[in-house]
Amino acid sequence: MHVQEWLDTVPAAAVYAVVALVIGLESLGIPLPGEIILVSAALMSSQHSGINPVVLGACATAGAVIGDSIGYAIGRKGGRPLLAWLGDKFPKHFSDGHVATAERSFEKWGMWAVFFGRFIALLRIFAGPLAGVLHMPYWKFLIANLLGGICWAGGTTAAVYYVGVVAEGWLKKFSYVGLAAAVVLGLATMLIIKRKAKKAQASERAAEPVGAGD
Repeated sequence: MHVQEWLDTVPAAAVYAVVALVIGLESLGIPLPGEIILVSAALMSSQHSGINPVVLGACATAGAVIGDSIGYAIGRKGGRPLLAWLGDKFPKHFSDGHVATAERSFEKWGMWAVFFGRFIALLRIFAGPLAGVLHMPYWKFLIANLLGGICWAGGTTAAVYYVGVVAEGWLKKFSYVGLAAAVVLGLATMLIIKRKAKKAQASERAAEPVGAGD
């Protein structure tokens, strides 16, 4: 929510730039909240804030593809020492265990690890640099990178945008009476569940066998 509030304060052009930059840096191998930024911006685009979802999706895709490509080049040049350096700088994200998990994924899936890695937070950071370190052929990496970037960035933008539009239309039709009824129903359900849980707990205690020394 704080991210969206901050994005609301900047011009539309700056939102596009921020989304592309953050996603690009994350794809390059720097742990940043690219997905949070993208979802927040896509939700803004559904709220008539001047953000064009098509332009937003294109900027997000460009950031993802370019960032991954730069990460690949850095990984190919830096090799294993780069992973060790990243482990020292970002131990939470580039620990030996995380690196080993990512390597196993690459060994098993090859170029598809780059594609599907775009949808997984940990692999999204690793994909570019690790593909370079492992000397994956660049043409394979590029195909998976392009497809993954388009599907992830474009798909996320479209999905969040349409969900936001539908939710906005639904909320406009939702009266205060309906809201009050929903709150009352929710509270009543919570109280009933809580009461049943207490009864079940009391029954279990009563059914416990008494020890021989009691």
